[in-house]
Amino acid sequence: MSQAFIREAVSVSINIRAKAKQRDLIDQAADHLGRSRSDFMLEVACREAENVLLDQTFFTVDTDTFTKFQALLDHPLPPTDKLRRLLKTKAPWEK
Repeated sequence: MSQAFIREAVSVSINIRAKAKQRDLIDQAADHLGRSRSDFMLEVACREAENVLLDQTFFTVDTDTFTKFQALLDHPLPPTDKLRRLLKTKAPWEK
C-alpha cells in the first residue's frame, strides 16, 4: 500500500474555535443543505483552499495561443439558447 493512499484513508482531527453566532450560521447553512457541520465546513474550506492555490498558479502559453485567447475575450462568441437557459437557471443555493 502506498504512503499517499494511507494518508488519504486516515482521518485526522482539525479543531477550531468559533463564536456562537459563527457556529449558528454554519449550522444553519449546513442544515439547509442537509449536511453535517463537519462535512459542510470541510467542503467549503477545501473549495476555498483550492481557489487560493489556483489564484497563485502561473500559466504560460505560446504567442499563438495567447493571441487566440485575447481574440475570444475581445470578441466573445454569440449567445446561444443553451447559454440563455443556463443563465436563467437558479443557482443551487437559491433553490
